Amino acid sequence: MKRKEFIRNSALISTGLTLGSNITGISGYMPHKNESGITAVIPLPIQVVIDDVGWWSGEDGNQRQEPYRTGIDRNHVPADYSAIVRLGQQLGIRPQAAMILCEWDKENILRQLPTSTWMGADWDNKKWVGPWLEEAAEIIRNNRDHYELTMHGVGHEYWIDGQFTRAEWADSNGTMRPLDQVELHLDYFGALLRQHGLEPFPTSFVPTAFLHGFGPTGDHDQSMAAVLAKRGFEYINTPFYNMYNAGGTQYEEFGFDAGVITVDRGRDIFSWRAIGQGPDGEVHGATCGLHWPNLLHLDPERNFEVVDQWVEFLRPYNDRMDTMLAPNSLAFRHQLVHHVCTKTEVTGAMIMLDFNEVDMLPGNLGRSNLTLKLQSPVEMAFESSTIRLVDSRVMEHGTSYHYTLQLERMPGIKEARISLLTTER
Repeated sequence: MKRKEFIRNSALISTGLTLGSNITGISGYMPHKNESGITAVIPLPIQVVIDDVGWWSGEDGNQRQEPYRTGIDRNHVPADYSAIVRLGQQLGIRPQAAMILCEWDKENILRQLPTSTWMGADWDNKKWVGPWLEEAAEIIRNNRDHYELTMHGVGHEYWIDGQFTRAEWADSNGTMRPLDQVELHLDYFGALLRQHGLEPFPTSFVPTAFLHGFGPTGDHDQSMAAVLAKRGFEYINTPFYNMYNAGGTQYEEFGFDAGVITVDRGRDIFSWRAIGQGPDGEVHGATCGLHWPNLLHLDPERNFEVVDQWVEFLRPYNDRMDTMLAPNSLAFRHQLVHHVCTKTEVTGAMIMLDFNEVDMLPGNLGRSNLTLKLQSPVEMAFESSTIRLVDSRVMEHGTSYHYTLQLERMPGIKEARISLLTTER
């Protein structure tokens, strides 16, 4: 047994779960083709996650013990929030905006939380209090279908006696900050949301500077995920290459920590401060990770030029057999666990879906909807009494037909069958 399989089995057993000996957990990666040339695959979902949203100053201030911020040569404006919304609208998705909120503080409440800013108890945010706050807040509130407010942090770093260390939630070793400070930072993040009518509290988290530990760290008896779970968080997105105890995850792509799914972000395409250029390269893994400048232009009036290049870059991932753009982060999580854990087989005129491993996972992920893609040399129709066919779309690609099926699981059904019916023109 490989080390990761051993870790996965042990972790599931520790939560009262076991794996059947015939479940591999990797079936979503490989297309399954029958003798008639019909291929079926559960595509990898791709979720767009944008970090460091929320600063009004773009200045990299780390040489003065201030945050790195976004590191660009201009201040941010409400149009920068509209850029995120446009990306979502054009692609029919809900990008995650991982937000830093200290420069949204219009009441200087952060004076009471000196570890959260470079000014400590002398915090004064009057420079960034103005009508632009309400304008940006209104953009967020009015476009929740295309903007998911995700927690990044209050001030991004952690200050002691005016000196910052990376980062807000964990130190450079991934060890969680003192529990009382973590709880206070969460409290004040919520208070800043309330100042602008941006509730409810988010359920997704991106650790600042990607410093995070999987499971308890240091001398803590609970993990950061456990602290977040008590406040309703369901999902953490962070690169595993930088995560303490990444080997403790149950799968290569994700793990469950205190019931919270932690997803490997992988590596971003661009440098964190790159601005005004279209994307190049390829998304590797389930997250298309950006930093805010990557979506913007030095001239805010030209932001949409950059956004539209991202639209053209990302749209083809929806048309490929092996990938899809996740419409939102919840659908993303459901699809990801199916991609990794659900066994798919095409036998004769039947698609077999085995959900046994999915149903061993904590929580309710994988118990709802999923997307299945098929490629066929002939036109097809589908029917099933064991899974609901919510929607079916087809595109012709040369001499073959590409189908996208939206499926909804039925309660209690762990093995579904879909009949493949040929149709005549």
